[in-house]
Amino acid sequence: MTTMYDLAREEYAALGIDTEAVMEKLAAKPISVHCWQGDDVLGFDQEGGLSGGIQTTGNYPGRARTFEELTCDFEAAMALVPGAKRINLHASYVVFTDENPWVDRDAIEYKHFEPWVAWAKAHGYGIDFNPTIFGHPMMNNELSLSSPDAATRDFWIRHCKACRKISQQIGEALDDQTLCNIWIPDGLKDVPGDRFGLRERLRDSLDEIYAEKYDRVIDSCESKVFGIGLESMTVGSNEFYLAYAATHPGVYDLLDLGHFHPTENVADKLSALLLFFDKVPLHVTRPVRWDSDHVVLFDDPTKEVAMEIAHIPGAWEKVIIGLDFFDASINRVGAWATGTRAMEKSLLYALLQPGERLKELQDTYQFTEKMMLAEQAKSMPFGAVWDEYCRRAGCPLDGELYPAVAAYEAKILPERM
Repeated sequence: MTTMYDLAREEYAALGIDTEAVMEKLAAKPISVHCWQGDDVLGFDQEGGLSGGIQTTGNYPGRARTFEELTCDFEAAMALVPGAKRINLHASYVVFTDENPWVDRDAIEYKHFEPWVAWAKAHGYGIDFNPTIFGHPMMNNELSLSSPDAATRDFWIRHCKACRKISQQIGEALDDQTLCNIWIPDGLKDVPGDRFGLRERLRDSLDEIYAEKYDRVIDSCESKVFGIGLESMTVGSNEFYLAYAATHPGVYDLLDLGHFHPTENVADKLSALLLFFDKVPLHVTRPVRWDSDHVVLFDDPTKEVAMEIAHIPGAWEKVIIGLDFFDASINRVGAWATGTRAMEKSLLYALLQPGERLKELQDTYQFTEKMMLAEQAKSMPFGAVWDEYCRRAGCPLDGELYPAVAAYEAKILPERM
């Protein structure tokens, strides 16, 4: 019997697109899914609550409170998502036990993350890692690696060094590469009296952090345009980190879709960076008027990023896709599943576009035909291919997603009230 997918495959084949090859390619591309959606970015070692302009809003019941609950929720969410996955950890998700009791962030070691490694290995997940430079008493006036106080800077330098060493050991344990990304909230609420000194200290701190080289670590720094309470100046701007990465081989400029001015097109930046860097790490999120980190949706900005990843030569291998959103007003497993599926869906949509033909038409100045072909491709039977991709992965179709999430919620909620 002819299925909707059979008809879609034939229609795409008429445009020279092999849907079978597309699904096989997509299934092998990992997405690094952030752990912090599951507990509202609180982590397991928080002492001072959230800071640095990070805010979660809402109080939906069922927040994960322990390593066991967080991993259980993550497994439940990822079972609803086709494709390869990694988990992205912040250092604040350290697992303390009677055998490995609490230490401050500048003294954490690989042993504190061995439960994560064992769990990830059992489930086939890779791991990425981040120093946690917020929510701590040593965030002195919201300054860390750029602080004028040497003791503050040294504490966070030790923390970042520890995180890079842990990342190396995670990579060795999983026979993999680990992205270790540094984001700092450092900035000023009002007009600075000295921008240069702040950035000079940040540069010197990074030089010290990156002095030791690791073969299992991909290093990156994440810029931001501003933060709540830090409106007038952000030390780690995109210009700063881009210049640092350009002059420090092996360190990359991570682009977060919410860390730019709302009118900036982050997708447009990929082609520029990919001409000069062999890796471009991404944090895909959905900013609403500011870096609100709403759940990623199958929307135009996400699709445009996916188009660049799918059609720039070499980008599929070079772009490291991570997610970064958190919403405490809705079911957290549902948020994880929806956002990750939206990224997968956007990549599938992009791979099914006639990119080579569109490029050919652009290069031969056939702009009317290019426009019409692009419009034609938008109404192709993409949904039938997405449904087939989900079926083959054993994942629910879109209309089956909420019942699966609701069933899991009904199972775990009584234990967490």
